[in-house]
Amino acid sequence: MSKTNPGNFFEDFQVGQVIEHATPRTVTEGDRAAYGSLYPTRFAVPSSAAFAASVGLEQHPVEELIGFHIAFGKTVPDVSLNAVANLGYAECRFHRPVVPGDTLSTKSEVIGLKQNSNGKSGVVYVRSTATNQRGEVAIDWARWVMVHKRNQAAAAPETVIPELAKAVDAKNLIVPKGLDFSAYDFTAAGEPHRLADYEVGEKIDHVDGVTLTESEHQQATRLWQNTAKVHFNVEARPDGRNLVYGGHIISLARALSFNGLANAQLVAAINAGAHTSPAFAGDTVYAWSEVLDRVETDAPGVGALRLRLVATKGRDESMTLRGEDPSTGSGQAAKYAPGVLLDLDYWALIPA
Repeated sequence: MSKTNPGNFFEDFQVGQVIEHATPRTVTEGDRAAYGSLYPTRFAVPSSAAFAASVGLEQHPVEELIGFHIAFGKTVPDVSLNAVANLGYAECRFHRPVVPGDTLSTKSEVIGLKQNSNGKSGVVYVRSTATNQRGEVAIDWARWVMVHKRNQAAAAPETVIPELAKAVDAKNLIVPKGLDFSAYDFTAAGEPHRLADYEVGEKIDHVDGVTLTESEHQQATRLWQNTAKVHFNVEARPDGRNLVYGGHIISLARALSFNGLANAQLVAAINAGAHTSPAFAGDTVYAWSEVLDRVETDAPGVGALRLRLVATKGRDESMTLRGEDPSTGSGQAAKYAPGVLLDLDYWALIPA
C-alpha cells in the first residue's frame, strides 16, 4: 500500500462525511510581517498595537484574512488537492480576533455534491470550522469547489445542493469583545470617513493596481500551507499555467480597498464570494467597492458596512460588475463583465 496521499477525488466524498484536517498551525508575528510584505495593507487595527488598544482590544489581532487563509489551507489536502477551481464562499463569520500565539485547527463536513454534466468532475460543498487551542470557534464558513473524478465511469452520487443564506444577517454579526470606536483616531487611521459618510449604492474606485508575480503568489500560498496542485505545478492544468490562489486575490483586493475605505477596520463576515475568472502571473489587479448596506451595532461607536468588493484584471473606471442583460428572455442573470476576477460580499466594522 502506498504511503503517499493522492488526495480525494469527487467520488471519494459522501454527504455527511466529517473530515478532521491535519497539521494545526500556530499564528506568529511573522505571519503579520509576511502578510504586509505580500499585500499593500495599511489598516490601523492590525498594523498598530497601540491603535488596537485604543479601540478596546486586549490583544493586537492579525488581519482576519490571515486566520481565514490558514484555516482554509488546512482543508486543501483533503478537499481540494485535486481541484479544478475553488468556486465560492458563503456564511463565513469571524467569531473572535485571531492573535499571535493562537493555534488554529480545522474540520469540515460535506454538505452537498453535484456531478458535472461532462462526467469528468463534480462540485463538492463543505462547511468548515476553525477552532483555537482552547476549542473556541474562530471562523466558520461554507464553500464549494470543483474537483476532478479519478474514474470517469464511477457512478454519479445523488445530487444534494445545500441551501445557503445569501448574506449573514446584520443582527448575527459578532463584534469583538471590548471594541469601542467612540474615541476613534481618524488622523492615525488615515481617512476621515465614518458610517454616515457612505451611501447605499455608492461605488468607490480604489484607483491603485498591483501586478501579480509568480514568486509572490506561490510564496503566499505556501505560507498558508495550501498544497493545491494548480497553484504550483504547471502539469496540473491543460494550459500549462499556474493558477493564482483565489485567496491571494481576496487579500490583494482588500488591501487595495484601503484607499477609500481605510476605516473599514475589521472584517466581520463574508456573505458570499465568487472567483469569476482565473488570474495568472502578469495580470494587473485593481479593485472597486459598492456599498450594499449600513447598520449600527450595539457596541459603542461601532457601525457595520456591507460591501461588495470587486477585483478586476486591468482598471475599470466604469466599475461595471455585469455585462448587458441577456436578450434570450430566459431570465438568466447577466454574465460578469470581462476582466472581473472576484465578486466578494462582506461586512466590515467601521466607526459610526
